[in-house]
Amino acid sequence: MSPSEMNTQVVIVGAGQAGLAVAYYLRRFELTPGVDFIVYDRGPDAGGAWQFRWEALKLGSAHRVNDLPGMSELGLSFETADRSLPAREVVADYYRRYEDHFGLQVRRPIEVSHVFNRGADLVVAHSSGETTTRALVNATGTWGAPFVPYYPGIDTFRGRHVHTSGYVSALQFRGQRVVVVGGGTSAIGFLLELEGVASELVWATRRPVDFRHESELSIEGGVAAVAMQDAAARAGRALPSIVSGTGVPLTRRNAAGVERGVLVERPMFTSIEEGGVRWPDGSFFEADAIVWATGFRPELRHLAPLKLREKAGGLTVESGAAWQDPRIFLAGYGPQASTIGANRAGRMVARQIMAQL
Repeated sequence: MSPSEMNTQVVIVGAGQAGLAVAYYLRRFELTPGVDFIVYDRGPDAGGAWQFRWEALKLGSAHRVNDLPGMSELGLSFETADRSLPAREVVADYYRRYEDHFGLQVRRPIEVSHVFNRGADLVVAHSSGETTTRALVNATGTWGAPFVPYYPGIDTFRGRHVHTSGYVSALQFRGQRVVVVGGGTSAIGFLLELEGVASELVWATRRPVDFRHESELSIEGGVAAVAMQDAAARAGRALPSIVSGTGVPLTRRNAAGVERGVLVERPMFTSIEEGGVRWPDGSFFEADAIVWATGFRPELRHLAPLKLREKAGGLTVESGAAWQDPRIFLAGYGPQASTIGANRAGRMVARQIMAQL
């Protein structure tokens, strides 16, 4: 076997919250990292998708980040983390220390291109060669699959299209006329950062924003959102938006933005023209940039050779396992997408893998 070919029992693709949680529990079940299971991550550093988020995003203004399983052994917790630092720095630092403490031997940067069958085994093709495995845990999340909806004229716009995944700083838009699209926390964060930096600012959403009068998502709203995700995953449908099931918390910062008139949405424009956007009433807004805070889709392209996708547009997944192929597990998919859901999925997926092995 050449150095570029390897054999293992389990391959985990992705070292974000879900991937690290699965790795932790496999290690607890006495599988040896780097031998019995291998973690591949395409990021240049620890932190999963957090390492790519914009600098102004702080832990206090992001969705809650739950601790990884076993993180207390390191004396670390996101509850007591420094909220004055960029979230990407804090998460990357904590994840790096976590990987080192538990000896998870994450291999990076490794890009997985496709997964295919070779007899009874799975072959994971990646930027360093091929790895043959008995089980695959897909924990790639969504950051690598940004979603921008189509609108008439979108390709004619002379200004810039910037998706959340490409947003770096409000300074990118100093003195410009900006349209922010999207009804979630990212869109709201961009609007508040762009206030006073952009020369003109307007917010467009597909549906009215449901501000909730609580500092965090309610238990009922969270349960409803998870139930929607779970139902879609079990039926093989495309996954719905989390925000559509939970609403947006009306924090003091958000409430102040509403009062100032910054967080006042308009219905979606009907078309995009060379110089801006056209509203349903026929009026026109001249724009230099459109910021698409329109979310992501699960990153599953590398699984295409396995033909797991259903006609309804998604994958049929129950309790973290793919219905079409029992060797494939999806951690952090659908109802497990939150950080606390990813932790639970890690334990559940690891137990199923051990039973299979």
